[in-house]
Amino acid sequence: MSSPVTPSGWIILDKPLGLGSTQAVAAVKRNLREAGHNMKLKGGIKVGHGGTLDPLATGVLPIAVGEATKLCGRMLDSDKAYEFTVQFGRETDTLDLEGKVVATSDCQPGFGALEKALSERFSGEIEQVPPAYSALMIDGQRAYDRARAGEVVEMPTRRVTVHRWEYVAEGFVGEWDKSEQYATLRAHVSKGTYIRSLARDIALALGTRGHVTMLRRLKAGPFSIEQAISLDKLNEVGKGAPLERVILPLEAGLVDIPALNLNPEAARAIRQGRVLSGLPETDGLYWARCGDVPLALVMLSDGALRVERGFNFPDVAE
Repeated sequence: MSSPVTPSGWIILDKPLGLGSTQAVAAVKRNLREAGHNMKLKGGIKVGHGGTLDPLATGVLPIAVGEATKLCGRMLDSDKAYEFTVQFGRETDTLDLEGKVVATSDCQPGFGALEKALSERFSGEIEQVPPAYSALMIDGQRAYDRARAGEVVEMPTRRVTVHRWEYVAEGFVGEWDKSEQYATLRAHVSKGTYIRSLARDIALALGTRGHVTMLRRLKAGPFSIEQAISLDKLNEVGKGAPLERVILPLEAGLVDIPALNLNPEAARAIRQGRVLSGLPETDGLYWARCGDVPLALVMLSDGALRVERGFNFPDVAE
């Protein structure tokens, strides 16, 4: 039996609760292996993810396969959209349901105050301190490893951008217990934004404490929750279902930049890493293609086209 065609593209997983990003990548590798693809460390298909999602979070996790792994860096730099619930009255050390309570407050802010704070203090470019329980490297170690070892971890402040807020729901925890208020919100944010930190800081700005009880990623770069598949559907691939049912083409990760169509001669030059000159298009980043075949990410400056990252696909003039 002949080997399956080597796949390249994106599997957008609706990551379930409790599954880590690394485990999600391992699930894709396992299914590809069971489907007959070469997954050896040397010469096998590469698989990677386009942005970590906490085990207690669900939603859009872009997983790159083959040549699409060359775009993981772009995916990490992209904007994201989240839906999350912040519960007021208690703060945990992890800023979510997993941690232990480290501070409490009897103050419940009221929904008018919340709306005012979001508009005036948490819109546009803001500063935030990432959670100590995060995967950021601090002096050569993961912050969460140091925090779990009992260290007091000093996290550096970073600048992030909140593009837009949307309200989803608000109320009180429990039908009869009116002691703790919650709000479910949607936030459209820049790369590097920690929603758990946002929830903490919003609560503090309102004179109370808070932590995240639900977090779901709705969008990562060009990929939305509508394109995501369940883990069950992914597992069907390992049982013989066509991979084409779950994988999107590499160029699905490039819809935010224009395509540049090249003839076979120009395509050959790009594949060889040569600079093309005299192009009339506007300066900027493009993805070059010859027919239906992606060639490279390219940068055009003063009419000169240079390769930023090449793709290795067959059926392109050599």
